[in-house]
Amino acid sequence: MVSFLTAIGVTACLYLVSLPPLSAAFSMRAFLPKSAGLARSALDATALEELAKLTTLSIDSGDLDVVEKFAKTGLITDATTNPLFVSQAGSKGDVRYEAMVDEAIMYAKESMGGGDANLPDPEAELNLAIDKLAVNLGARLTALVPGRVSTEVDIRLSYDTEASVERARRIIKMYDEMGIDKSRILIKLAGTWEGIQAAAILEKEGIQCNITLVFSFLQAAAAAQAGAYLISPFPGRILDWFKSKNGKEGYHPTADPGVLAVKRMYAYFRKYGYKTICMPASWRPSRGTSIEGSDVDEILALAGIDEMTIPAPLLESLNARDGGEVTKECDADLDAAVCLDPDFKLTRETWDGYWAVEECGQDKLKEGIDVFTSETEKLRNILIEKFA
Repeated sequence: MVSFLTAIGVTACLYLVSLPPLSAAFSMRAFLPKSAGLARSALDATALEELAKLTTLSIDSGDLDVVEKFAKTGLITDATTNPLFVSQAGSKGDVRYEAMVDEAIMYAKESMGGGDANLPDPEAELNLAIDKLAVNLGARLTALVPGRVSTEVDIRLSYDTEASVERARRIIKMYDEMGIDKSRILIKLAGTWEGIQAAAILEKEGIQCNITLVFSFLQAAAAAQAGAYLISPFPGRILDWFKSKNGKEGYHPTADPGVLAVKRMYAYFRKYGYKTICMPASWRPSRGTSIEGSDVDEILALAGIDEMTIPAPLLESLNARDGGEVTKECDADLDAAVCLDPDFKLTRETWDGYWAVEECGQDKLKEGIDVFTSETEKLRNILIEKFA
């Protein structure tokens, strides 16, 4: 194990110096202030349009109006949701979301034989209503985007493989009851060992999974080896961790630790023929918030990767920028060629050994699970009031 850990560290260093040269457009135009760029003509494409030619785009939002607006551009294929979006749906006050909540509560009561009466085990009802609300929101999103919608298994089950599998099956069954085929749905599971093993079981049943809260190469490799359809690494939160540890205010996007981590994952997938899609999410300004145009630094630095999920404000930023700023920075063949990581098959024992030294992964995974757990508890409290 020690030798492989050493190899991982050496590989990471070698990877940084083995990257192919950056395109001239990337190094000279993408990160210049707008005033220093070339004048944009009415015939120029936007950065959003150019990015969509290189990378499949997903919108990271549960706001139906926002999703519809971007879906109509034809540039957005998929949509992702998380406990925060579902919690917001439960508290918006909008009649459309209120109807989703009311229907979820009635579904839970009727499914468990309670009708309008409360049951002795309210927790089971609440959990069913939480799942149904997530499905109701996801169903509305499938009517807006042509591709897949990600729906997350209760984050509180992140360390329970069996319970995660059962909840995932239930979510897919609910979609089926609404006439939505499982091919339109990705089941989101946290990037714990248990979550990844749940994905391995579900993928064998034809239920495609999105491993989320990925902050380390170890998580990505385990997910690929488990046959996960897709991973969601978070370059921005990786950047946050490194900035907090070294005190740096920013990085050039090509040296952003989050960008480099995602490129390493992508290179490993492509070198060893894993079909797992790399879909980064959760973005930060590499160079710092004080630099004009830095909000999409990481997005531009990963242009050409399989897929990205992007929130509406950053989609707006891309739509306001010149298409000439977008160049292909991720290439399957080139990145595979510079990958130096071995395809070491992970077991629970080796995972535990490597995970013990994954400080960034440990810290950010716990933080992410804690945040989403808090949002789930907020939703639970909203539903308790409505059940009453």
